[in-house]
Amino acid sequence: MTVSVKYSTSATATGGGRDGASALDDGGLVIKMTPPKELGGSGQGNNPEQLFAMGYASCYLSAMRFVAGAEKLGAVPPEASVRASVGIGPRSDGGFGLTVKIEVSMPGVDRAVAEKIAERGHAVCPYSHATKGNIVVETVVI
Repeated sequence: MTVSVKYSTSATATGGGRDGASALDDGGLVIKMTPPKELGGSGQGNNPEQLFAMGYASCYLSAMRFVAGAEKLGAVPPEASVRASVGIGPRSDGGFGLTVKIEVSMPGVDRAVAEKIAERGHAVCPYSHATKGNIVVETVVI
């Protein structure tokens, strides 16, 4: 598979990684990174899982809007939302792993249509491509 890159961005982590800082190289965003209390940190900053959840939710909502129009599946209403919950913990084979639960809300859209749009959204979302076969991603239309 090849990718024709249309946009690229970079960020740099400093300090202790999960306990330090992370900043976009263009200066647009600087975040204090702190492990969550559940992983022994203070929880007084943000962590990579939170940022991944925000990115995946935003990207996936855009992917559903794109695919709904491109495949003439109907419209994703302006009040639609995607909630991505990211979990982290030890893997049974060593190291750490992630899980993702995606909750899709499309008020006023027939459930079968919403489920089809949600399913097809994974076909174009780059986050879904990156995680496919690597981590468990559960998608629920609520």
